[in-house]
Parts: sequence; C-alpha cells; structure tokens
Amino acid sequence: MSLSFDIGGHFPLHSLPAPQPEPVLLGKIGSLEVRLAVDEAEIRAAQALRFRVFYQELNARLTNPTHDLRDADRFDDICDHLLVFDTALPGRPHQQIVGCYRLLPQSRALTAGGFYSADEFEMDRLVARHPDLNFLELGRSCVLPPYRSKRTIELLWQGIWAYVKANNIDVMAGCASFQGTVPAAHAEALSFLAQNCTAEGEWAVRAVPTRFCSMDLVPAEAINAKTALAALPPLIKGYLRLGARFGEGCVVDCDFGTTDVFVVMPVSAISERYISYYGGAA
Repeated sequence: MSLSFDIGGHFPLHSLPAPQPEPVLLGKIGSLEVRLAVDEAEIRAAQALRFRVFYQELNARLTNPTHDLRDADRFDDICDHLLVFDTALPGRPHQQIVGCYRLLPQSRALTAGGFYSADEFEMDRLVARHPDLNFLELGRSCVLPPYRSKRTIELLWQGIWAYVKANNIDVMAGCASFQGTVPAAHAEALSFLAQNCTAEGEWAVRAVPTRFCSMDLVPAEAINAKTALAALPPLIKGYLRLGARFGEGCVVDCDFGTTDVFVVMPVSAISERYISYYGGAA
C-alpha cells in the first residue's frame, strides 16, 4: 500500500523533495554573510566562481572541462563548502556568492582514500603521527576581484573558526599558492618561509619526493624580511599571522599555474588575540 498526502491532490511520499537544511549564519560584516552551502545550487555556484577565478582570470589549464564551466573534482561531494554572500546583490542566494573555501574533515578524507593535498605533500604521514588529533584540510580558496579586501578575508576566517569549534578540529592544514610555475620568481619570499617558518619535529612535512622543489633559494644574509613579507600572497600572509608553519619544499602545479607550499596550523598554536577576535566576531 502506498502512502499519500491529500493537499489538493495525491502525491506519493517518495516524490516529495527532501527538506533542505536551514542555513546557519557563521559571520556577518555589513551586507556580507558567511555560511556553509546548503544545497546543490550553491555548490555548483561555488564551482562556477572557482572556474572564473582559476581558469578565466588566472589561466589554469583545463584538463577535465565541464560543459557548464565549473571547477569540479571528486572531493567536492565529500567537502563542506564555506561561502561568502553579498546580500545586497539581486537574485537568489546562489547568485550572491562572491567567495568560497573548501573544507575537508579528516573523517571524510579517510572514507575517500585520503586528502587532496596528499598528491603534492606527505600529509598522510603528518596525520599518522597524530592519531589523537582531528585534522581539517583547507583548500580551493578564491574571492571575486571586487571583494578582495580585508573584511572578506576576516569574514572567511570567522566562518572557518566557527566551523573549527563546532567540529572539534585540532589542526588545520592544506596547500597555499604563489602564482606562476617558476619558484625562482618568488625566491626571496620562499626562502624567508624556508629559513624562518618551517614546521619542525612532530609537525614536519615534506613535498612528495617526485615533486619536491627547494624553497631555500637565497642566502639568509641576502634576505630583507620586510620585502619578503610584502611579497607573500595575502592568503599565505594571513596564515603566517595566525601562527602557521610551512612544509619543507614547494611543488609546481602546472595545471593550475602555481607554486604550492604546505601550511600546518595547530589550533593550539594560534595566537590568543586572534582566537578572541574571530571567536567573538563569529
């Protein structure tokens, strides 16, 4: 016997759409709001935004193009998608997305066969050394050009921090990028990270041997710390301010046209003033 509802007609139960989760706001600055994606339309809009930034603006190489111009891979289905919305824009929520971050919790990475970053860095070894800690991989960060401002970055960090607290995350990690495929073009900045900000001891992690490129390209006495810091991409500079350390070696990603470094950020190492700032704001 089939079940039906009498609301002006009979509809089999299985034909009713599944209820969507209510959006939970994680942060707000002016007309900008940050929260997780709640449906397929929002995820697809984030993939389209990534395509605009990575492929149309930064000229990444299309290796697996989709017919509707989206940047998508197998990890999208198991990740949470942190989104920034400009509610002052017209249209439905998925048409208001101006920034995104992809979050992969360790529990889901294990079911999917590993982390995205493991293709470039020995992240699995790092995780194995900390069996009692809960890791979160951050990746695929991008923001539309008009919104590349301090407040958008702060809003993303409000969202990340709320997610970290809600999911009992102990360590954040993942790849961050310099634009271009010639490490020597970023010699001073990379060398500064290698000489002053390398993760050591139990947090040490290296690029995989087949893709390892040295970051230590300039003698310490030839480095000007001020110019090296100024040359860091904003995202990497933000990680550094929060207390992050970096893996040994960088990796050239020819598909995305970037030179990638690995970021390691134990929550316990984050400066208390940033915890108070982002925690209070969120």
